[in-house]
Amino acid sequence: MPQTVCPGTMFTTSSGFSPHLACAEPGEEEEEGGAHQEVPGPAACLADGPPITSASLETLIQNLVPTADYYPEKAYVFTFLLSARLFIPPSELLSRVCELCIKQQQLDQSPLDTVKVRKFGPKILQLLTEWTETFPSDFRDEKMVGHLKDIIHRIAPCDEAYWKTLNQMLQKLSQRLALMSQGEESIVKVSLNASSISDKLVAFKTKPPPIQKDILSICNDPYTLAQQLTHVELEHLSHIGPEEFVQAFVQKDPLDGTQQPSFSEQKKKTSNLEAYVRWFNRLCYLVATEICMPAKKKQRATIIEFFIDVARECFNIGNFNSLMAIISGMNMTPVSRLKKTWSKTKTAKFFILEHQMDPTGNFYNYRTALRGAAHRSRTANSNRERIVIPFFSLLIKDIYFLNEGCANRLPNGHVNFEKFVELARQVGEFMTWKQVECPFEEDRAILHYLHTAPIFSEDGLYLASYESESPENQVEKDRWKALRSNVLAKT
Repeated sequence: MPQTVCPGTMFTTSSGFSPHLACAEPGEEEEEGGAHQEVPGPAACLADGPPITSASLETLIQNLVPTADYYPEKAYVFTFLLSARLFIPPSELLSRVCELCIKQQQLDQSPLDTVKVRKFGPKILQLLTEWTETFPSDFRDEKMVGHLKDIIHRIAPCDEAYWKTLNQMLQKLSQRLALMSQGEESIVKVSLNASSISDKLVAFKTKPPPIQKDILSICNDPYTLAQQLTHVELEHLSHIGPEEFVQAFVQKDPLDGTQQPSFSEQKKKTSNLEAYVRWFNRLCYLVATEICMPAKKKQRATIIEFFIDVARECFNIGNFNSLMAIISGMNMTPVSRLKKTWSKTKTAKFFILEHQMDPTGNFYNYRTALRGAAHRSRTANSNRERIVIPFFSLLIKDIYFLNEGCANRLPNGHVNFEKFVELARQVGEFMTWKQVECPFEEDRAILHYLHTAPIFSEDGLYLASYESESPENQVEKDRWKALRSNVLAKT
């Protein structure tokens, strides 16, 4: 019989290494002035400088600001722009960056020092380009766009090319935001179209004829279904911005007075992440529904074996999120209690997959497989080999416990930047994976079914399960009776 996987297990931060965020090798010690301790992972640093472990917020903002002779490391820019929203709203951060630029470069003077501005101009344009490309949702705020335009207007008189760069930047930003909005709307529509099977349709001793198509009538090839599941996963991932991983942690900071956004604002800023979690839950329930729906034991066993094969193909592709959703659906109690059905299936392959996703040792087996897939992705020659879709709930919990387990500020009031380097490493690795273009051809009929096929509620699953194989103990008998009475009363 299948063993229940416990996705809710508490765990520590994940292992792994994202080369594009590296400035120092893991474990490397910085001895300069004795100020830096052993660094447990890759760290963001300033140009030609040691990794930063902590600093005041003001210092970190100052380090973000380019000058005629200085530009921060790309890893530092990503790390700080990602984490700074825990202390200061993006619009206020950009305002302070612009104020520092104006003061340092004397952009409020007339006439401007043309030679000096021409050295500084390309660097501030580079910073703004990185910001708009990596965190485009920040610029849904009109204040952000206003600050961007203001700083470029101040340097544009020294070089007309800056006007062209501004227009190109705004055009690309507008296109990116439009695509983001379209994607978010399509996901909302899919969620609204998903429906549930009326529980009363299974509240009879003898089940009625099939009330819907089953998955095998839409797709009977496990590899094809795994490919289409990968399409859905990558579509969801493409809409999740890096800022969503930290947005839920935004709160009032007693040291700088940053105000927490309203609940509705916060929900909107994490809507793509939440939609992805809903997809995982839907796939779990869809798998369980497909198994519990058939009246005949042989049909149920056939569907179980089909999903085992689909899960195996997901593992081979690197689609760990669909893999875990399928395993979780098959481990739901209404499915796992079907002993007569399971006795008719070949479960050896299922036990192997469960072993890979076993939560023991902080999901050690899964993390080992994930590192293998990540290595394959880094050395791949095709998009097919680049696919890495992590078990998303575990990634979220890793980030959650990283946030809960490490203070944002140290006792001296400095920002615990070492914590945010690790946060950026995990989020940055995810951002690399989500940019892979799906290499598989879409099958619209299968995708439509995955998004819209009706699913049972939890009570409906139990009811269908009891109708398939009668209750074995008094607890199950009492629940069956209560469920039938409740459904019949509604009719």
